[in-house]
Amino acid sequence: MPKQAAIRKALKSDMPQVMELIRELAIYEKAEEEVAITADTLIKDGFSDHPLFNCFVATDENNVVLGFALYYYKYSTWKGKALYLEDLLVSEKQRGQGIGKQLFDTLVAEAKHQNCGRMEWQVLDWNHPAINFYEKYQAKMEDDWLNGKLFPADFDRILADGSI
Repeated sequence: MPKQAAIRKALKSDMPQVMELIRELAIYEKAEEEVAITADTLIKDGFSDHPLFNCFVATDENNVVLGFALYYYKYSTWKGKALYLEDLLVSEKQRGQGIGKQLFDTLVAEAKHQNCGRMEWQVLDWNHPAINFYEKYQAKMEDDWLNGKLFPADFDRILADGSI
C-alpha cells in the first residue's frame, strides 16, 4: 500500500536531515568521500537572497524527512528555461511506498507551472532501480551525451598554464 507523505518546500530546519540523505545517496553510489558540503552549506546556498537551488521534501506525520528532490533552473539555448533535477532520494527504508513518485510528480507540476521547456536529470548507468523508475514515466534516456567536469584544482592548473 503506497504511503502518503506530505510534500512541501524544504525549510532551513530540514537541511540536517536532507544532509543525512545526501550521505546515504553517496554511500549507495560508492562515493561517500566525495561529499564536501554540510547542512550549513545547504542553508547558505539554498536560503539566501539568491538561492542556488530549490528543494522539496517528503515528510511523515512527525515531520521526519523521508526523501527529497533538489533542483534548480538552467537555461537551454533551444528550449529556454529548464528544470534540472540534481538529486531525488527516498530513504532506503521508505522505498517502494510511492514517495519517490509523489516527489517526482511534484517536480513535473513545478516544471509545468514555471513554463519550463524541459525537465532533465542524470542517472548512473548501473542504477537500474532508478532507470526503471524513470522509464515508467516514458522518459527519454539518452546514451549519446558525455558529461564534462572540472574541479577547483583544474581551475588553478588551467589558469596558471596560460596556454589555453
